[in-house]
Amino acid sequence: MSKASLRQYVRQLKQMHTTAQLEEQSADIIGRLRVVPQVKQAQTILLYYSLSDEVDTRQLLDELVSAGKTVLLPVVISDEAMELRQYTGPNDLQGGFFDIMEPVGELFTDYQNIDVAVVPGMAFDSQGNRLGRGKGYYDRLLPQLTNAYKIGLCFRFQRLPGIPVDENDVRMDEVVC
Repeated sequence: MSKASLRQYVRQLKQMHTTAQLEEQSADIIGRLRVVPQVKQAQTILLYYSLSDEVDTRQLLDELVSAGKTVLLPVVISDEAMELRQYTGPNDLQGGFFDIMEPVGELFTDYQNIDVAVVPGMAFDSQGNRLGRGKGYYDRLLPQLTNAYKIGLCFRFQRLPGIPVDENDVRMDEVVC
């Protein structure tokens, strides 16, 4: 199956779940993410501000900031590029590209100091391969995060037996679902 077909398939799976079901599943998944040793030990964490059809990270973002961790979020700056900015709380967010809430905090460029990168995806497989939304933003960012422990985050129904892989795809170290 092609990547485009898999994306469409996963979109259909998402539509089969109510908002309440996704919220309940999100709470369980975030509970599992909180206890991953690398997350607990990390000082600098790249996360994402969740869309309505993704595992909800919003409460976790604030918990990590309250715990004294440096939390980074991606900011889309063009059709092909994104940068990372520090998140310090909900007051430093504004609507960005694709109506995703993005931080206006300090620009972060020291990618070598990112301990953990928690990455969304349309789907993941048992080998840690990731299927993104198709724009390639994370495909361009992840190779630069050479020291980061990479965690894919998804609902269980987004875990597929296999995903087509290209040479630019970066495998996750772990998938939490």
